[in-house]
Order: sequence, then structure tokens, then C-alpha cells
Amino acid sequence: MSILVGEVIGVHGTKVTIRTFDNSNKETLFYEGRKHKGVSVREHICIRRGFRDIVCVIEGEYLDERIFEGDGENRLFIRKVEAKPIGYLENQKFNRGIKFLPMIRDSAYLLSEDQIQMVYNRNSGKDFVIGRLLKEDIPVSLPWHKLFSSHIGIFGNTGSGKSNTLAKLYTLLFQERRSGIEGKSDFIIMDFNGEYTNNQVLPADSKSVVKLNTREAEDKFTLPTDVFWDVETLSILFNATTNTQRPFLNRMVSGKKRYESAPNSLSRYVSSTFQRAFTSEPARGDTLNLLRSVSRTLQSEALVATLDKVDFNGNNDSFDIVHNQTKKYFNTDGQTYDLVLKQIVDSLDLSDIKPFDELLLRANLLLINDLLYGAVQFDHIQPLLKRMESSVIGFRNILSIGSVEDAAPVLTVVSLRKCNQDAKKILPLLIAKHYYNYQRSRAESPLTNSLHLIIDEAHNILSQQSIREHEAWKDYRLELFEEIIKEGRKFGMFLTIASQRPADISPTIVSQIHNYFLHRLVNDRDLYLLENTISSLDAMSRSLIPHLSQGSCIATGTSFEIPMVIQVDKLPADKEPDSADIPLDVLWRNPE
Repeated sequence: MSILVGEVIGVHGTKVTIRTFDNSNKETLFYEGRKHKGVSVREHICIRRGFRDIVCVIEGEYLDERIFEGDGENRLFIRKVEAKPIGYLENQKFNRGIKFLPMIRDSAYLLSEDQIQMVYNRNSGKDFVIGRLLKEDIPVSLPWHKLFSSHIGIFGNTGSGKSNTLAKLYTLLFQERRSGIEGKSDFIIMDFNGEYTNNQVLPADSKSVVKLNTREAEDKFTLPTDVFWDVETLSILFNATTNTQRPFLNRMVSGKKRYESAPNSLSRYVSSTFQRAFTSEPARGDTLNLLRSVSRTLQSEALVATLDKVDFNGNNDSFDIVHNQTKKYFNTDGQTYDLVLKQIVDSLDLSDIKPFDELLLRANLLLINDLLYGAVQFDHIQPLLKRMESSVIGFRNILSIGSVEDAAPVLTVVSLRKCNQDAKKILPLLIAKHYYNYQRSRAESPLTNSLHLIIDEAHNILSQQSIREHEAWKDYRLELFEEIIKEGRKFGMFLTIASQRPADISPTIVSQIHNYFLHRLVNDRDLYLLENTISSLDAMSRSLIPHLSQGSCIATGTSFEIPMVIQVDKLPADKEPDSADIPLDVLWRNPE
């Protein structure tokens, strides 16, 4: 038994009214050596119904005033509380859901701390404690085996403790389960602000940290060759339009795959294109600048110097050059070409050409051939080439094309802190696509491995509000992540996103998340989104969100029996994310 504190006096659907006794308003009570919390809002009580204890959470309280007439006027105040059933205790086990309802005159008792832990820690064990229940102040163990096999959303305004919760979850996971994780699961953190590059989550020497910098070469993220030479990848990198530029890239990639197995195929492609450009009739003047771009890409000083002497004669649509003080025209017979350019072009060594140089080379060569055959409009494709030339400068500093190491560390942190805005839009999409295809290709039935993609400050990549990008590009970006969050679970890929503005993220993505950690949010749009997408969030918990203190959050979702208000333990200073407020009292201290 426990401490009797009241009796049921009303049942209206799932709303229960209880008249409480005088001992109910004490903050703490002890019975048989066990600690009990008094009756107050958001506390728990049990109502005895036969051999079962119906567990209820208190949602409100009020005083009922009664006046008795007689010798003078007597007033009697009766304290009443309103409660909602959330489950029942049977055979020392908590069962979630409303199966039994109390009846009038049923007795109400306090729940001990052990019984409250039974409610919140059901099937979760005692080895994954990230904090304590805020009101009850008892440790709560999360069901890690269910939590990490789901999509996780961590939302909260800046300074609310969102980053600490994210780091605490994965720090504790590796502390408790690292030996079982290695070789079976991969974890990738997309770090927009460089908060996880030191000893956060795992020591720096136990993880792979890739610090990308678009301004100067630092670290590089390695893309497999077959992933790079893919139409979708190139379309993502260079923002190719759907109707004209993407078919151009498709022809370029398919041509490479068709002929790359032949010996010296690229060298022969260059030679045949130069010869065709200078022996076609009529000549195309716009191919001359493309040929000069090819010469600069190949870094051939002799070819650059020779092409600088070539002019386009618009009167007769032909090229000419001053050679040995004699003006010569490039005619269809090929004599001038053989005399001036053939030897230089045929002697080019392309055996060690870099992937980005080969990309620019093949794009220019294909456009030259398409123009000679009248297959494309120059104005439609030329913007793509300009984007490629300008973007390649930054991509050379952050991307490496080649084979990927099989024995990679269990955790990879990709820091985008020193990347420009274009790279911050493109790279997470490219990396997510690469890992999604990788995990999908290796997935077996039953699943024997998993991949966990963690995106901090997710509104940078999952936002619907960007006006800096084309609609088709934005649609592709969102569709990819929506596919991952809808279908990834089948292949063992799970997404964790953290953001201070959930309303900026696609509602489809937010609604497909399985488990949420909700810190303080005050914006009406954010609160409205949560109200309409999280079915497990009850009205009382939702009303707390704008008033949560730093570090406290509401945990709810498929892995939790009922919503919990948790005060997350703060990580040690050397392990917390680099997102702390600047100490102005120290920075601005007057010198003595």
C-alpha cells in the first residue's frame, strides 16, 4: 500500500476529478522508508481499481467553496484536482494506454519514486541515463536500442541546450556501446559551425575529422570515382538545368563510360576534336575560345601560345594564323593544321590528368563537337561551363576523387565552418546522397549494419525558405532528404537533425521523425508546426515548451511511453560542443 490522499468524485470521459485530503498538499512525504511527492500539477498518482493501480498525471487543481448557513456563516474549502489516466500498473509492470477507468469513490494513492521510475524506464534498462526527470528529480534511462534505430529531432532556440543534448546522446552511446558498434555501424556528423572537431563525442584521435575550406586547401572529403562521374552528382555540383544542361552532362558521362576502356581514348578524343574544329567548313568562331580553355586546362604552354595567334576571319568563316611571317588559313584539306598544331596536340600527355581537369576538358570538347554538328545552342550550355570553371576552383580545395578507405573510423566529422554558402548548400546534399546510396547498396536482409547521419543546424540544408537557389534545385535537395527519412529505415540509415528553427524545415521531414527532444521554443510558427506534426505531444507538455529552462527538454515519440520533461546533464567543459556564450565579463575586464 501507499499514502491515501483522496478519492474519485467525478469521471467525465478520460477526465477524472479527485477530492483530496488534508495531507495531500505537502511537498514530500515518506512511507515505509520510501519517498513520495505530494499532489501537484504534473505529478503522478494512482487510483486503486480492484487489483490494478490506474496511473494518472495531474493536469490542474482548484478549490471548491461551500457555504453552510446556521449560527453564523461557515465556509468549507475542498481541494480538488483534475487528472488524466496514462496507463496502469499490473504485476509490478507499467502498461501504457487507457484500458481501465476509475469509478466514483475509488481511492487515490501517491506513487513512490520506484513506481515512477517503473513508469518512465519501462524496457529501457538502467545504463543510458542522460539526465533526470525535471520535477521528480530522479534519473531516467532512455531506451537506447529503440532510440538509435529511429530518426531523431532535437529542436530548441539558441542557448536552450540543444547542442549539449545532441552531444550528450552520442557521447554516452559511444561510452556505453562502442565495442559493439565498431565494424557494424558508421556515424557521420555534418558540422556547420565546427563544434565537434575537438574532443566532443569521441576523442580527436579516435575519429576522422575532415575540415573543409573553400578558400585554401586543408582537408578533403573523398568521393568515389563512380559517384563523381554520375549525372546526378554533376548536376548537383553545378546546378544544371533539367531540360538542356542535364542532357548535356548525360551525353558527356555516357561518352566517357563508353570509350574509357580503350587505350589512350582521351588523347585521341582531344586530337580528333582539334582537327575537326580547324578543318570544318564553315568554321565556328565560338569554338576558338573553347579550344583556348582546353589548352589552359591541359597546361600546355606551346598550345596556349599557338592558339593565341589564331584569329577568326568573319568574312569567309575560317581561322587564320601568321606562321613564319606568312598568313595561313585553316582549310578543309588539313595542311595548315598538320603544319601548325597537329604535332603539339598529338604530343599531349593525358595519363595523369586530374578528375576536375578531365571534367572541364570533356565538357569543352563535347560542346565543341556539338556546335560543329549543330546539336546545341551555345547560349544554353555556355552558362553551365562558366559555373563549372568558377566552382571547380573551390571544389578542388574540398573534394578528392578516388577510392575510399574501407577501414574508416566509426565516427566521421565533416566540418563546413570555413566553406562558403554555396558549398554549405551543395556538400551536405552530395555527402548525404553518397552515404545513402552506399548504405542502400550494402543493405542485406536481415540488416547487419547501419549508418547514422547527424546534421547539426539542419535548417541550413533542409530549409524551404531559401531564395538564393532555383526552385528545381531546392525541390531536388528536399526530395533527397525526404526520401532518406521516409525510406532510409528499411536500409538501416537513420537521420538525426538539430535545429533552432523547426518551422523552416520541410514539414514532411519533421513529421517523419520518430523521436523528439524539444527544448525552449518561443516562435509561434515553430510551436504551431510541433502541435500539428507530433501526435504524442500532449497539451500540458506542449504548454511547457516556451518556458523550459536551459538544458531541460521534453522527450517524446515512439521510443517513449509518455512524454518526459528531462533536465539533461551538462557535459564536461572539454567535451561540450564549442557553442558556449562568450564571457564578456572576462573579455571586457578592465586591465589592472
